[in-house]
Amino acid sequence: MAAFVERAVRDARGATLVIFEMDTFGGRVDSALKIVDTITALEVPSAAWVKTKAISAGALIALATDALYMAPGTTIGDCAPIAVGADGPTMLGEKFQSPLRAKFRALARRSGYSEALAESMVSEDLEIIAFESAGKTVYMEAQAFKDLKDPPEDSRTVVRKGELLTMDDVEAHAFGFSRATLKTVEAVARAQGAGNTSMTRLLPTWSEDLSRWVLSITPILMIIGLGALYTELKAPGFGIFGIVGVVALGFGLFGQHLAGLATYGEVLIIVIGLLLLVVEVFILPGFGVAGIVGSLLIMGGLILSLQDFVLPDPALPWEGSLFRGNLLTVVVSFGASLLVAVAFLRYLVPAMAGRTGGPYLAADLKASRATSEEATRISCGERGVSIMPLRPSGKAEFHTELFDVVTQGDFIPKGTSIIIIAVEGNRIIVSRSEPPQ
Repeated sequence: MAAFVERAVRDARGATLVIFEMDTFGGRVDSALKIVDTITALEVPSAAWVKTKAISAGALIALATDALYMAPGTTIGDCAPIAVGADGPTMLGEKFQSPLRAKFRALARRSGYSEALAESMVSEDLEIIAFESAGKTVYMEAQAFKDLKDPPEDSRTVVRKGELLTMDDVEAHAFGFSRATLKTVEAVARAQGAGNTSMTRLLPTWSEDLSRWVLSITPILMIIGLGALYTELKAPGFGIFGIVGVVALGFGLFGQHLAGLATYGEVLIIVIGLLLLVVEVFILPGFGVAGIVGSLLIMGGLILSLQDFVLPDPALPWEGSLFRGNLLTVVVSFGASLLVAVAFLRYLVPAMAGRTGGPYLAADLKASRATSEEATRISCGERGVSIMPLRPSGKAEFHTELFDVVTQGDFIPKGTSIIIIAVEGNRIIVSRSEPPQ
């Protein structure tokens, strides 16, 4: 939505008036602030028309416009920051509320609203008192009202402590937020003096709708993409798993790019990480520096693609919360992708054998056994001498011939008399022929 508003405002350059039609329960704080910055940077007049509701972050966005109008029976307010967890929504503390109250105060001063009432949408511990002064209604926080040298007697409480300010259209007009209650967006245009101009409605494009859907399934795309690519690295050639992995990751990054989150920098970081993993698997033995660095680059690129900042700003606590959530999402996706890859290799890859072209073995090795040629020239009970320390394997001499032997875990020094106690396939098992002195 933040990317759509930015694009719509860019397309509306040269307009006489920009009206934001609002119907929202709110959303992420960082997205709301991006929308607020986009609206306040407008060089033409703006207005918000609350069609149904502007709750939480919606109230913040509505107050960022130059004028607020509401349809009959609509509501606005309740902008306390919350976190949604396993136990449901939980209101966040002063650390989160303080910067939001500062933003509400700034917007209230800009548009001539009551700063105290605006702040009471964010914090429930504020009690707001109203009184008349010089023919105007003044709204003041309870403690500040008590500090007055001569407080008016006709004061009244309009927002009780423990409540968040939420207003309907009548109350918003009475409190000085809404200019009027209007039924249509055309009436808003007339009220703003733009009734004689043609109106163009800007809606999200198909790509923006697609981006919104992709954002909702990004973790699933990460799991499928990483799991399929890992499977492809373990399977020969470049086939269906490689294609699925590239498409899934590419689709996820495409959605983030349309939303204004993933840039070419994040894509480049992820590609470099994948190339390092390919080098680790096909060129370098084992799993070393290239593999570790490649995995970290992929994780870092995916995290950056989920946010519009590199490191969280301590002054914006929601960025730290968002960063931790993105880190958890990527780590869990990595772990789940390994499980998906194991499932692919265990069940899907064998099931595909014979369905695609290529040479395949027609028999398995269940009944096979390996017996070395040298093991057939020797038998149990024969005695010899170890010609090197057996720890537990090594060389031993039996009737002037050398054989590879192994103990049952014992250490036998060089030159010790030994006896063969078993011959199992290609393994010659020995022990001391006499107890150690």
